Amino acid sequence: MTPAQPGILEPIPAHARHLIFDQLPAGDLARALAYLQQAADGRSAVVGLGYPLLESVGCSIKGMQMASTYSGAAIEVPATPGSLWVWLRAEERGEVVEKTRQYKQGLECGFELGTVMDCFRYRDCRDLSGYIDGSENPEGENAHRAAFVDNDTAGLKGSSFASVQQWLHNLTHFKALPQSEQDNIMGRRMSDNEEFDEAPESAHVKRSAPENFSPEAFMLRRSMPWSKDAQEGLVFLGFGHSLQAFDRVMKRMVGMDDGITDGLFRFSQPISGTHFWCPPMLQNQIDLSLLKLDAKTQC
Repeated sequence: MTPAQPGILEPIPAHARHLIFDQLPAGDLARALAYLQQAADGRSAVVGLGYPLLESVGCSIKGMQMASTYSGAAIEVPATPGSLWVWLRAEERGEVVEKTRQYKQGLECGFELGTVMDCFRYRDCRDLSGYIDGSENPEGENAHRAAFVDNDTAGLKGSSFASVQQWLHNLTHFKALPQSEQDNIMGRRMSDNEEFDEAPESAHVKRSAPENFSPEAFMLRRSMPWSKDAQEGLVFLGFGHSLQAFDRVMKRMVGMDDGITDGLFRFSQPISGTHFWCPPMLQNQIDLSLLKLDAKTQC
C-alpha cells in the first residue's frame, strides 16, 4: 500500500473547508512547515504544495506545473496562484472553524491566508444542480492507481497531484430549463442517474467521461458544493497520479480540440483554478523531505 495521505481516499465528509495560503516574501518558511508537519495528519487535513512554494525552495517535482488558462471559442477557464493548500475535513462545521484558526496562527510566520472556501455534503453527494457528482469515480485498487504515484521514481511514491477549481453556478437559469434540457446538459437523467446514448455531443458526460480519452483520463474526484451569501456552486477537487488527465479533460470541455463547448458552461463558470502536489506520509507526518529544508532556512 502506498504511504498516501489517507483523507484523499476517504468518503466525502459532511463539512470541509479549503484554505489557500500565499507565501510571505520574508517569512520563516522552515518554522511554518515544521508546524504543518506536526499539525496535519493527512486525514482531517490534507495538504498540498503549490508551484510558487516549490519553486522558491528549488524543489523540482516531476509533473508539477502551474495551472493553465484554458480558452475556447465561448469560454475561458482562469488559473489562479496558490502556495499552500490545506483541505480541512470534518463531520461538524465547528471543527473546521476551529482548525482554521489554528492553521492560520501556526502558519502565520511563513504564510498569509488568502482564500477560504467552505463546502458541505448535499444529499447523497449531489451537486446543487441536483445531479450526483463523481459518477465515474474509480473504486478500490483503481482509485489508488488513478490518484497516486505508484512507483518510487524521484521519491514520489504515494504522492498525488490535486486540481482545485471553484465553479460559480447560475441555478436560477438552470432550474428554469425543462427537465429534458437539464438532462441533455449533463448527459444523464436526474431521476435515476443513468447516462443516455442520445445525449448531444455537448453533454457533460460526453465531454468529460474518462473512458472517452486515449489513454483513459481517470481522476479521483472529491468535489463538494459551496454557498456564500447569495452565491453558490461547486468546488471541483480531483486527485491524479499526474496532472495530464485533468489537462486533457479541461481542453475538451472548453472545445480546444473540436470547437464543441461543454453544456455545463451554460449555467456554471470556473472562477479559480490551482494545482498542488500532495506529499506522501512518513511515520504519520506529511513527508517534506524533498524540500530539503532545515531549521535555519529562511525565505
